[in-house]
Amino acid sequence: MKEGDRTGTFTDETWAIWEPLIEEVRPRGKTPPHDLRRTIAAIFWRHENGAKWRSIPAELGPWWRAAQLFIRWAKLGVWERLLALVQEQQGVAFGMTFLDGTNIRAHHKAAGAQKKGPLSKSETIVKHLAAFAAAMAQKSA
Repeated sequence: MKEGDRTGTFTDETWAIWEPLIEEVRPRGKTPPHDLRRTIAAIFWRHENGAKWRSIPAELGPWWRAAQLFIRWAKLGVWERLLALVQEQQGVAFGMTFLDGTNIRAHHKAAGAQKKGPLSKSETIVKHLAAFAAAMAQKSA
């Protein structure tokens, strides 16, 4: 992803690493996904920034395309397979440690509650993949 670029689009070098991994795990349908590079960048951007789908910058394509691809792939288990493949290629420990120096107080009844919904696991996985992509971009810069 371009350094200093607020949209987090993939550089050619970074995409050259990600494309074969994504092609290996993505489902084969009647038609290939439209502009996959930009759509994956939009999905990673959304999960890096914690924004809503509609907040995805226009240069990353329509927000609904990114949301639709994320949901479809989450239901098919593509994100889990992609994370396993990345871990196999790059090592399990890379990108799996996140340190945060903030202190946030939660309601006393909020302790230990699991996220609800069928997509919560995929969202966490995509956050890991987005962090990994950002780390790869910093290495190549």
